[in-house]
Amino acid sequence: MNKTDLTLYFVTDSTGMDEKDFLEIVKQACDGGVTLVQLREKDKDGGEYLNLAQKVKQITDQYGIPLIINDRVDIAMAIDAAGVHVGQSDMPVYAVRKLVGANKIIGATVKTVEQAQKAKAEGADYLGVGAIYPTTTKVITVITEVSTLNEIAAQTNMPVVAIGGLNDSNMHVLYNSKADGIAVVSAIMKSKNPCDTAKKLKKQVLENFRKK
Repeated sequence: MNKTDLTLYFVTDSTGMDEKDFLEIVKQACDGGVTLVQLREKDKDGGEYLNLAQKVKQITDQYGIPLIINDRVDIAMAIDAAGVHVGQSDMPVYAVRKLVGANKIIGATVKTVEQAQKAKAEGADYLGVGAIYPTTTKVITVITEVSTLNEIAAQTNMPVVAIGGLNDSNMHVLYNSKADGIAVVSAIMKSKNPCDTAKKLKKQVLENFRKK
C-alpha cells in the first residue's frame, strides 16, 4: 500500500476562473504546504483536462507533491500522475488498479463501512469520507457523521481524509477523530491568500489531529 500524506489534501475547482489565476492558486497552495493535490474538473473535455493537468503537474512536481486526478484514469496515465481518485459512481477501484498498476495511489470516496471495506478489498490506498458539512461545490451533499468516519477508519484500518465544507473555523469537530487529515476545496480556492490559508489549516491539523 502506498503511504500517502493526507494532512492537507487540496481539491481544485477552476469554475469561473481563468487559467492563469487558477494556476497561481495551485502554486500558492503548494507554497503553503498542502500535502496532496487533486485536480477535479467536472466540466472540461478530454483535451482541456489534459492540458490543464500537464500544467498543474509542472507545479506539483516542483514542490514534490503528489498529483491525483479525479475520475479520469486516462488523463492520470497520460501525464504520469501519482494516482487517481474515484467516487461511488466512477470506475470501480479494482478496474482502476488493473489499469494503473501496483505503484500508483488510488483513493475512493466512501460514506459507509460497507463501501469502505469494498474499496479496501479492491486495492484502494486511502479513503475520502464526507461530506462533514454542506459544500458549495457542484455535488449533491449528503452529510456524513464524524462517528461514521471513525467507524470506517477503525473497521478498515486505512488512511482516511475528511472532506466537505471544512475550513479553519469548523474543523474542530474532527479533533481527536480518526481522520488523518482534511480535504478542502473552497477554503483555499476562494481564499484571498491561499498560501497563508494553507499554512493555517495545516498547522491546525498537525496540532489537533491524532498523532501518527
